[in-house]
Amino acid sequence: MLRTVRSCIFVGKFNMESPHGPMNSIKLWPPSQTTRLLLVNRIVKHFTTPSILSRKYGLLTKEEVEEEAKQIESTGFLAATQQFEKDPESDGGSSVQVYAKESSKLMVEFIKTGPRPKEERETVPELTKSDHVFDISGAHVAASVLSGVKDKLTEVDLSDIVSRRPEPEAVEVMKMFSSALEGCGLSYLNLSNNGLGEKGVIAFGDLLRSQGNLVELYLMNAGISPEAAKAVCELIPSTNKLKVLHFHHNKTGDEGAIAISQLVKGSPNLEDFRCSSTRVGSVGGVALAEALKTCTLLKKLDLRDNTFGPKAGVALSNNLSVHANLTEIYLSYLNLENEGTIAIANALKTSKSALEIIEMAGNKITFKAANALADCMVSKKHSLTKINLSENELKDEGAIAIGKALEDDFGRLCIVDLSANGLRSDGAMSLAKAVSGKLGFRLLNINGNFLSYKGIEGVKEIFKNFPRMLGPLDENDPHGEGDDDEDGRDNFNELKSKQKE
Repeated sequence: MLRTVRSCIFVGKFNMESPHGPMNSIKLWPPSQTTRLLLVNRIVKHFTTPSILSRKYGLLTKEEVEEEAKQIESTGFLAATQQFEKDPESDGGSSVQVYAKESSKLMVEFIKTGPRPKEERETVPELTKSDHVFDISGAHVAASVLSGVKDKLTEVDLSDIVSRRPEPEAVEVMKMFSSALEGCGLSYLNLSNNGLGEKGVIAFGDLLRSQGNLVELYLMNAGISPEAAKAVCELIPSTNKLKVLHFHHNKTGDEGAIAISQLVKGSPNLEDFRCSSTRVGSVGGVALAEALKTCTLLKKLDLRDNTFGPKAGVALSNNLSVHANLTEIYLSYLNLENEGTIAIANALKTSKSALEIIEMAGNKITFKAANALADCMVSKKHSLTKINLSENELKDEGAIAIGKALEDDFGRLCIVDLSANGLRSDGAMSLAKAVSGKLGFRLLNINGNFLSYKGIEGVKEIFKNFPRMLGPLDENDPHGEGDDDEDGRDNFNELKSKQKE
């Protein structure tokens, strides 16, 4: 396994298979002599062929750089070996990091102070590097190391490797990694946090085209526009083995969601699908809902923070019955309203899934959907651990219906969140009484509502023997939203001070 993360360049290990079964974990350090020679040749080629650096400093001849390239590699190897000797039981990941960084630094120093007279060289700002972001020189070194071990790699994390780089340089770096890793048989690939866009996805084309056995694919905060989504779908030859597919915080939109839906349709083994904060509306939501019916092994579904609307909610409900393995469903901030919510609640109620987590916050749900939600909860009473219906409009009538349902035997329930629902004392008391005596219960959140002073004291009294189970109440407004009564505010502020004490 090889991963690049924020705190380092390469971390992890990989496994090598033999004809007689799996061998012990193989260390990344030291590299073979062939890999070291490959790096020397790559350094020579870097200095003698056109590149971003050559446009600033000019090209060198092979004779001028051959000996220097050997010295750079040797110095980098020595520094990395010293790092490895500090922890010889490690897999060598940190040594590969030192090898790449030290060689990269020496390459930049040499090109700036090379054999040409100083007065002939252009003065340019210092090239910057971070622990996880690659410039052209660093990418050359890392790509050389990768190409020597790629046949042994099963997991690669290339997230956040070109942050703040100019687009031409970023694209070139991505192409280097893509070319170096082309053909490796990966089960895990993470390209998140690179602002890919269509150009970035295409830059990783060699790598993506060679991956037919991916099990996990992550494209979060990666600039996945509609065009980029289409490119991903066109480049990956097969997702038949895919179990985890995460898109998050992208500008995918309806058109991109339609493209992603084709990827989902081709992933019958999908267990964990996330397409949250991707600006997907009703059309895209319906397309994803239809595609998910092929994913009968789905365990976790996260579609939060999109603008699906009721129609997409109903479309999703039509296919939930096939997800018998579903344990977590995150449908907050989708504008489902009562229509979509009731359809989904009824579908979950009749499904065979042992649902553990249900989140439907911020969906404009009123008391009219409360009975359907309550029935759904009771149907999953043996498995539910968390219920989040915050930032809706259930009010007392809805809270009382749900509270009555929660009086049943919910053996695993830990968290109930009905904050910011316009509740007053009756609704809050109903919820408090329903959950306060449950073994293993951890938190009731009813903050941001309209509980009276007496109601707050009543709820606190119910939880007097286990106060940690009751969330803060400092944002409740006993007079309703926007009240300007000075005495009321003074009394409430005094109450909040006592709570803090």
